[in-house]
Amino acid sequence: MIAIDVDATPEVEDALADLQGDLNLVFARVRSLWRESAAALHPELQVAGYKLLTFIDKAGTANAHQLAERFEMDKSVVSRQVRMLEELNLLRSRADERDGRLRVLSATPAASVALRTLRHEYAARMREGIGELSLAEIRAASKVFKLLSEV
Repeated sequence: MIAIDVDATPEVEDALADLQGDLNLVFARVRSLWRESAAALHPELQVAGYKLLTFIDKAGTANAHQLAERFEMDKSVVSRQVRMLEELNLLRSRADERDGRLRVLSATPAASVALRTLRHEYAARMREGIGELSLAEIRAASKVFKLLSEV
Protein backbone atom coordinates (compact mmCIF):
# COMPACT_ATOMS: atom_id res chain seq x y z
CA MET A 1 0.00 0.00 0.00
CA ILE A 2 1.25 3.47 -0.85
CA ALA A 3 0.57 6.16 1.72
CA ILE A 4 0.34 9.76 0.56
CA ASP A 5 2.12 12.55 2.34
CA VAL A 6 -0.63 14.42 4.17
CA ASP A 7 1.50 17.19 5.59
CA ALA A 8 -0.08 20.62 5.24
CA THR A 9 1.39 21.51 1.87
CA PRO A 10 -0.54 23.73 -0.54
CA GLU A 11 -1.12 20.72 -2.84
CA VAL A 12 -2.53 18.60 -0.02
CA GLU A 13 -4.68 21.50 1.21
CA ASP A 14 -6.07 21.97 -2.31
CA ALA A 15 -6.73 18.24 -2.70
CA LEU A 16 -8.51 18.09 0.66
CA ALA A 17 -10.60 21.15 -0.24
CA ASP A 18 -11.59 19.45 -3.52
CA LEU A 19 -12.46 16.25 -1.63
CA GLN A 20 -14.58 18.18 0.86
CA GLY A 21 -16.43 19.96 -1.95
CA ASP A 22 -17.04 16.67 -3.76
CA LEU A 23 -18.29 15.07 -0.53
CA ASN A 24 -20.75 17.93 -0.12
CA LEU A 25 -22.12 17.15 -3.58
CA VAL A 26 -22.33 13.42 -2.77
CA PHE A 27 -24.17 14.14 0.49
CA ALA A 28 -26.63 16.42 -1.30
CA ARG A 29 -27.29 13.66 -3.87
CA VAL A 30 -27.73 11.06 -1.14
CA ARG A 31 -30.28 13.27 0.65
CA SER A 32 -32.15 13.62 -2.64
CA LEU A 33 -32.09 9.85 -3.17
CA TRP A 34 -33.40 9.31 0.37
CA ARG A 35 -36.32 11.66 -0.35
CA GLU A 36 -37.06 9.87 -3.64
CA SER A 37 -36.82 6.45 -2.03
CA ALA A 38 -38.99 7.41 0.94
CA ALA A 39 -41.67 8.76 -1.41
CA ALA A 40 -41.46 5.62 -3.55
CA LEU A 41 -42.19 3.47 -0.51
CA HIS A 42 -45.04 5.66 0.71
CA PRO A 43 -45.97 9.30 -0.01
CA GLU A 44 -46.21 10.06 3.73
CA LEU A 45 -42.89 8.46 4.68
CA GLN A 46 -40.30 10.91 5.98
CA VAL A 47 -36.58 10.57 5.26
CA ALA A 48 -35.82 9.83 8.93
CA GLY A 49 -38.30 6.97 8.88
CA TYR A 50 -36.85 5.66 5.63
CA LYS A 51 -33.34 5.61 7.09
CA LEU A 52 -34.56 3.77 10.20
CA LEU A 53 -36.52 1.27 8.12
CA THR A 54 -33.59 0.48 5.83
CA PHE A 55 -31.36 -0.14 8.84
CA ILE A 56 -33.95 -2.38 10.51
CA ASP A 57 -34.50 -4.31 7.31
CA LYS A 58 -30.78 -4.89 6.80
CA ALA A 59 -30.20 -5.81 10.46
CA GLY A 60 -33.27 -8.05 10.64
CA THR A 61 -34.43 -6.53 13.92
CA ALA A 62 -33.62 -3.57 16.13
CA ASN A 63 -35.03 -1.69 19.07
CA ALA A 64 -35.63 2.03 19.51
CA HIS A 65 -32.61 2.44 21.80
CA GLN A 66 -30.28 0.96 19.16
CA LEU A 67 -31.78 3.22 16.50
CA ALA A 68 -31.44 6.37 18.59
CA GLU A 69 -27.82 5.52 19.32
CA ARG A 70 -26.93 4.49 15.77
CA PHE A 71 -28.49 7.53 14.11
CA GLU A 72 -27.78 9.98 16.94
CA MET A 73 -31.48 10.84 17.13
CA ASP A 74 -33.50 11.84 20.14
CA LYS A 75 -35.57 8.92 21.44
CA SER A 76 -38.76 10.92 20.94
CA VAL A 77 -37.93 11.35 17.23
CA VAL A 78 -37.28 7.63 16.89
CA SER A 79 -40.52 6.87 18.72
CA ARG A 80 -42.55 9.11 16.38
CA GLN A 81 -40.91 7.61 13.30
CA VAL A 82 -41.48 4.05 14.53
CA ARG A 83 -45.13 4.85 15.20
CA MET A 84 -45.51 6.31 11.69
CA LEU A 85 -43.80 3.27 10.13
CA GLU A 86 -46.22 1.01 11.98
CA GLU A 87 -49.21 3.11 10.85
CA LEU A 88 -47.98 2.86 7.25
CA ASN A 89 -47.70 -0.95 7.63
CA LEU A 90 -43.97 -0.86 6.92
CA LEU A 91 -42.86 -1.97 10.38
CA ARG A 92 -44.05 -4.38 13.01
CA SER A 93 -43.28 -4.42 16.67
CA ARG A 94 -43.32 -7.14 19.31
CA ALA A 95 -42.23 -7.45 22.92
CA ASP A 96 -38.66 -8.60 23.51
CA GLU A 97 -38.69 -12.10 25.05
CA ARG A 98 -35.74 -11.27 27.34
CA ASP A 99 -36.84 -7.78 28.38
CA GLY A 100 -40.55 -7.06 28.07
CA ARG A 101 -39.90 -3.31 28.37
CA LEU A 102 -38.20 -3.32 24.96
CA ARG A 103 -39.95 -3.59 21.62
CA VAL A 104 -38.31 -5.61 18.83
CA LEU A 105 -38.85 -3.90 15.49
CA SER A 106 -38.80 -5.61 12.10
CA ALA A 107 -39.76 -4.59 8.58
CA THR A 108 -42.97 -6.05 7.21
CA PRO A 109 -42.56 -8.51 4.33
CA ALA A 110 -44.05 -5.95 1.93
CA ALA A 111 -41.57 -3.30 3.11
CA SER A 112 -38.66 -5.72 2.68
CA VAL A 113 -39.72 -6.51 -0.89
CA ALA A 114 -40.10 -2.81 -1.72
CA LEU A 115 -36.72 -1.98 -0.18
CA ARG A 116 -35.05 -4.81 -2.10
CA THR A 117 -36.52 -3.42 -5.34
CA LEU A 118 -35.25 0.08 -4.51
CA ARG A 119 -31.78 -1.31 -3.68
CA HIS A 120 -31.62 -3.11 -7.04
CA GLU A 121 -32.67 0.06 -8.89
CA TYR A 122 -30.11 2.13 -6.98
CA ALA A 123 -27.38 -0.46 -7.60
CA ALA A 124 -28.09 -0.29 -11.33
CA ARG A 125 -27.81 3.51 -11.21
CA MET A 126 -24.53 3.24 -9.30
CA ARG A 127 -23.11 0.73 -11.79
CA GLU A 128 -23.99 3.12 -14.59
CA GLY A 129 -22.47 6.08 -12.77
CA ILE A 130 -19.19 4.39 -11.86
CA GLY A 131 -18.95 2.03 -14.82
CA GLU A 132 -15.57 3.39 -15.85
CA LEU A 133 -13.96 2.37 -12.53
CA SER A 134 -12.16 -0.91 -12.01
CA LEU A 135 -13.03 -3.21 -9.12
CA ALA A 136 -9.82 -2.08 -7.37
CA GLU A 137 -10.86 1.58 -7.74
CA ILE A 138 -14.33 0.86 -6.37
CA ARG A 139 -12.78 -0.91 -3.38
CA ALA A 140 -10.37 2.00 -2.86
CA ALA A 141 -13.28 4.46 -2.91
CA SER A 142 -15.14 2.32 -0.42
CA LYS A 143 -12.07 2.32 1.83
CA VAL A 144 -11.88 6.11 1.64
CA PHE A 145 -15.53 6.44 2.67
CA LYS A 146 -15.03 3.98 5.53
CA LEU A 147 -12.00 5.89 6.79
CA LEU A 148 -13.86 9.19 6.52
CA SER A 149 -16.78 7.76 8.49
CA GLU A 150 -14.42 7.23 11.42
CA VAL A 151 -13.05 10.81 11.46
